[in-house]
Amino acid sequence: MTRTDLTENPVLRVAPASPAEAAAHFRASLAFHADVSDVASALGGDGDPGFLVLDSRSTESWDQGHVPGAIHLPTALIPEQAAQLLDRSVPVVTYCWGPGCNGATRAALALAELGYQVKEMLGGFEYWVREGFAYETREGREQRAADPLTAPKSAEDCGC
Repeated sequence: MTRTDLTENPVLRVAPASPAEAAAHFRASLAFHADVSDVASALGGDGDPGFLVLDSRSTESWDQGHVPGAIHLPTALIPEQAAQLLDRSVPVVTYCWGPGCNGATRAALALAELGYQVKEMLGGFEYWVREGFAYETREGREQRAADPLTAPKSAEDCGC
């Protein structure tokens, strides 16, 4: 490829970061994010997973479905209610609807500003359901088949 070809290529118009810069970026990303499968695996294990899951959506959304064992605390109520519901020594994993919603990000910011250790669950409730994990509704426990575009068809682990 010539230099001219690279400047016309929208992917390489801005050169990739150096390997060291990339490693620092992705290491930092993992400090801020957890994926649905890892959260489900930790919650499904024996004993205390070492973190709490917080659903930052509205009560109507919570009733429609939520991660089993999650704490419900809408983002707007975090400043006044977090101290009564959460232990500052226990990391919190926030989630909202899905990747098209930044509610979990806003909740994570609010918690971090209050001194909590926090990560955001990538994919939110949408991907929790799409990956076939059980969830709770006002009517009880439900589970859908995993979407083959988000979870492996024949294995417990995607190999990521």
